[in-house]
Amino acid sequence: MGRQEERERKIQFLEKITDGIMWWIGSIPSLIVHSLVFLTAFLLPVFGVVTVDKMLLVLTTVLSLEAIYLAIFIQMSVNRSQVHIDDIREDIEEIQDDIEEISEDIEEISEDIDDIQEDIEDIAEDEDEEDHSERAKNVMLKSNVSSNKNDIKALREVIERLQTELEGLKNENDSLRDNPEVR
Repeated sequence: MGRQEERERKIQFLEKITDGIMWWIGSIPSLIVHSLVFLTAFLLPVFGVVTVDKMLLVLTTVLSLEAIYLAIFIQMSVNRSQVHIDDIREDIEEIQDDIEEISEDIEEISEDIDDIQEDIEDIAEDEDEEDHSERAKNVMLKSNVSSNKNDIKALREVIERLQTELEGLKNENDSLRDNPEVR
C-alpha cells in the first residue's frame, strides 16, 4: 500500500469519526448527557464539594474547548458538503447539455417526419391510379410516420419531465448553497 493510499485511508477514518461525533452532538442522547453534566456541575457547589468559582472556571474552560472542537467539526462538514454540491452542480450542467442535445435531435427528427409525410402525400396523389398493393404500402408508411410522431411526442413529454426535475434539482442546489445550516 503506497503512502498516498495510506493517507487517504487515514483521512477517511478521521472523517468517519468526525461524522459520528457530529451526529452524536446533534442527538437526544447528547442533549441528555450535557444536561446531566450541567446539573451535576451546578449541584457540586450546593453540596459543598467545590466552590462556585472553581466550578464555573472548570465548566467555562470545558465548554470553551468543546465549542472550539465543534466549530472545527462543523467547518469540516461544511467543506465536505461544498464538495458534494459542486459535484451535483456539474452533474446538473451535464444533464442540461444532454437535454438540449436531445431536444435538438427531436426537432430535427420531427422536421424529417414532416418532410417524409409530405413526400408520402405527394406520392399518394401522383399514384392514385396504381394498384391496391401500392396503396397499402403508402398507408403503412403513413401509419409508421404516425407511430413515429407518437413516439416523438412521448419523448418530448419525457424531456419536459426531465427539465422539470432538473429545475427542482437546481432549486434544491440553490437552497443548499444559500442556507448552509440545512446540511
